[in-house]
Amino acid sequence: MYPTLYDAILDIFGISIPAFKIVMMFGFWVAVAFLAANWVMTLELKRYEKEGKISARKLPKVAPNPVIEYITNGIIGFIFGFKLVYLAFNFSKHAGNPQGFLLSGEGSWLFGILLALAFIAYKFYELRNEKPIEDGETYTVHPYMLMGNLTLVAAISGFAGAKLFHHLEYFSQLVDDPMVLFRDPFSGLTYFGGLIGGGIGVLWYASKNGINWKSMLDVGGPAMMLGYGIGRMGCHMSGDGDWGVENLAPKPGWLNWLPDWAWSYSYPNNVHGLILENPVWPTPLYEVIMALIIFGILWSIRKKFVPGVLFCIYFIFAGMERFLIEKIRVNPDQFDGVAFTQAELISMTMIVAGIAGIIYFSKIAKNKSN
Repeated sequence: MYPTLYDAILDIFGISIPAFKIVMMFGFWVAVAFLAANWVMTLELKRYEKEGKISARKLPKVAPNPVIEYITNGIIGFIFGFKLVYLAFNFSKHAGNPQGFLLSGEGSWLFGILLALAFIAYKFYELRNEKPIEDGETYTVHPYMLMGNLTLVAAISGFAGAKLFHHLEYFSQLVDDPMVLFRDPFSGLTYFGGLIGGGIGVLWYASKNGINWKSMLDVGGPAMMLGYGIGRMGCHMSGDGDWGVENLAPKPGWLNWLPDWAWSYSYPNNVHGLILENPVWPTPLYEVIMALIIFGILWSIRKKFVPGVLFCIYFIFAGMERFLIEKIRVNPDQFDGVAFTQAELISMTMIVAGIAGIIYFSKIAKNKSN
């Protein structure tokens, strides 16, 4: 397993790039997942606008507030100098735990202040040379141009939801030690929490900017499936603990073509430094395969339904996939005396909601056509 991108590059290509030690493997694949989802959603938003399902908006140009611009740029410059420049000069000291350093109070006040002043000076130069805005002047905002902000909103609200649902899943730990919320903010993230939190954030921002919520759902369904599959690659390659239960069963003869590690794996050198007593099912790998297949299906049928239905189909597929994988995946039981997990409950809810949604959206479209 590869806790960092440095470990992967060194093992696969034999190249040592020390700077990659600060890039955690799970975080790297999460970033790739966001970029892939962003790309797919951008393509769909462009298609929707071309087909007239959504439209661009003309907004009045407003002169920027210099004070706010200076403060914002100063803060950004200070963070860059205080943290990143300091890290560059003290790389060997913090390469083993970059997240701990980034969340600590350690840094360089000198470089922070210098870069803050430099960023403010550059913004002053920009504003001074900016063309004055004429009365009634407008600019056009195409829906796909919102993807940068949508991705940021999805990342923030999704992270919050993923963190919240993880601690609800391990509620007894949270009660015993509430500070666990802040001790290691980058661990303990659940997919369904991220899906719910990110979905709420994206729908809010999209509706605020004139994109119909049903169209946004359909645009997001295939993209979320693709992002999920790519994100699970990070779970597998880093060995983040989202693996299956022990698998001591011999590999069937008809699967002789399958590598042994794809049947049963011990996740050596995983990011947590755990040594598994027995090999386990590599469930993240199975989820990567299932998610990419589902994405292919959703992408191929995305033009065939009335608004809202495609997302409901995604909901059903995502619920079925997660419900099935839970049977061999490590997860805590949520109810006393009942072998049932939070993910299984949400999965079944998704399937039922997806079926109900298809009926609902189809009925709306039929009534509208009549």
